[in-house]
Amino acid sequence: MRDEATMYRLFTDIANADDRILAVYMNGSRTNPNVPKDIFQDYDIVFVVEDTKPFIEDKAWIGRFGNILYMQYPDEHPDYPSAPENSYGWLMQFDDGVRIDLTAQTVSYAREHIHDDTLCRILLDKENILPEVPEATDESHWVKKPSQEQFRACVNEFWWCSNNIAKGLWRREMSYVQDMTNFVVRKQLEKMLTWKAGIITDFRVSVGKSAKYIHRWIGEEEYQRYLDTYFGKDIEEAWSAVFVMCELFDSATGYVAKGLGYTYDAEEGRAAAAFLRHVYA
Repeated sequence: MRDEATMYRLFTDIANADDRILAVYMNGSRTNPNVPKDIFQDYDIVFVVEDTKPFIEDKAWIGRFGNILYMQYPDEHPDYPSAPENSYGWLMQFDDGVRIDLTAQTVSYAREHIHDDTLCRILLDKENILPEVPEATDESHWVKKPSQEQFRACVNEFWWCSNNIAKGLWRREMSYVQDMTNFVVRKQLEKMLTWKAGIITDFRVSVGKSAKYIHRWIGEEEYQRYLDTYFGKDIEEAWSAVFVMCELFDSATGYVAKGLGYTYDAEEGRAAAAFLRHVYA
């Protein structure tokens, strides 16, 4: 696998050899000092260009980066909005294990959006077209303090949709149960645990995508309980995991409510949990 120094040199060499590429910057995990480095980190690279169209039409030019195993053109997906005239991306997996998420952006678009992500580092700027950026930090990804309304909505969504899990388990509709658990109810638990981590750290940390770093702040025992909320195809295992999920959510919600001075309707949680137990019985 090519190392970082080799890859950074490749990006700047390609840009220097092409007059249409005016600048190169990167963001993502490789610019984040708080993320452990490993072999699976992507290279999130942006080429700032005068016009994206020539790069989009030339399907061969990306071969300069290496031998591609497979790739994706996210801006050509029919179900997602895009503006390729401003920004266009290529997601590439190479045969040596390197992955590059490359984007071509126009000068005006880059100038307007380069500060959207504080995890930004300029690798090359031929004509000083980009504004200055501060040292890379994950500050733009820090946990945000919720409002009372956001807190209340999270609580209500968790307990209300637990009703759907109960219904799905009673009917033995496991595909529905999995979707409702992981894409709806779990996301509320994830929010609450994330806010708990925010309180512990004065809202100065990022817990990562899908709260993958949450174990750093909530403690090992609580994190293991969180892992216990995952389940497979067995109905009894699912019921057990859901009960753990409810206990964990109730505990975290109490902590967050106290830490933020918010009102928590614990009776709603008790009523929802009682309904779950009733359906289970």
